[in-house]
Amino acid sequence: MKALILVGGFGTRLRPLTLSKPKPLVEFGNKPIVLHQIEALAAAGVQHVVLAVSYRAELLQSEMKIQEERLGIQITISQEDEPMGTAGPLAVARSILAADEEPFFVLNSDITCNYPFRQMIEFHKAHGKEGSIVVTKVEEPSKYGVVVYEKSGKIQRFVEKPQVFVSNKINAGMYIFSPKMLDRIPLKPTSIEKEIFPKMAEDGDLFALELDGFWMDIGQPKDFLTGMCMFLGSLRQNSPERLYSGEGAVGNVLVDPSAKIGSNCRIGPDVVIGPGVVVDDGVCISKCTILDESRIRSHSWLQSSIVGWRSCVGQWVRMENNSVLGEDVIIQDALYINGGIILPHKNIGTSVPDPKIVM
Repeated sequence: MKALILVGGFGTRLRPLTLSKPKPLVEFGNKPIVLHQIEALAAAGVQHVVLAVSYRAELLQSEMKIQEERLGIQITISQEDEPMGTAGPLAVARSILAADEEPFFVLNSDITCNYPFRQMIEFHKAHGKEGSIVVTKVEEPSKYGVVVYEKSGKIQRFVEKPQVFVSNKINAGMYIFSPKMLDRIPLKPTSIEKEIFPKMAEDGDLFALELDGFWMDIGQPKDFLTGMCMFLGSLRQNSPERLYSGEGAVGNVLVDPSAKIGSNCRIGPDVVIGPGVVVDDGVCISKCTILDESRIRSHSWLQSSIVGWRSCVGQWVRMENNSVLGEDVIIQDALYINGGIILPHKNIGTSVPDPKIVM
């Protein structure tokens, strides 16, 4: 089987992290975002993964060579000369996806969940039509485009940001298609959601499979941290042995074995600490991701923040409210960072009392 992952463009919503790395290679739960998906696809029997890319393909190429050998699958980079939307990349990669009669997966690269790939294959083969999309339940459907479908799963229509309740199920960004559907997609920038899916539904060729468990689009910092909490909760349920239970751990905490944590710390709930990170004595961290080789100096307090690679947070710092440090940022001692988005290689010597971008 084959799969195409829509890696796409510049990752602007996840800046400043994506100023240093393409979004698929930013670590989520101590593993590049896209690698969570590739590993789950390989476990479901996928032998060939295509990454549809329009930005910094060379960085992806070198990382994917390593993963190809490790996982024993083929990974192809499909480079777009211009952004091709969410359907155009399928036309670009048609020669690979339509090489046989097997159905193929298509995924948005920003999503985290317990990927239901085996279930998708069974569901798709059972109804025998051109396409299946995974849907997930949300609390506020008026913020999304919702999917309306019959008990059988057959999709009737899509409604964009409904003001009256018609459904609370939204497109979860995971699809499985029969190669025949590629005949619907022209070789030009095209939206799969707005141009292809409505026509497939009209023809009775599109079915919806409901997702069990958690789901989150992690393409921007606030949602990245919410998705991290859900991911850690899922680890607690399914692989509790992977979580950290050392001194000072509270709730669900994931710590790379090479990280060093001082005494009298409170780590958690909901914290991910990457390789080579050093946390000094008396530090409190909750709902944060601390990326590789960073240092948190003594008695600092961090909540709802992301600390970029090789950054240093000084002593007695307070940082909160979806603050994000880019790569190699220094925060001097005894400062307050409230919702600061700080670009790479900055040395910050004054507090950021209100949310803003520091360039």
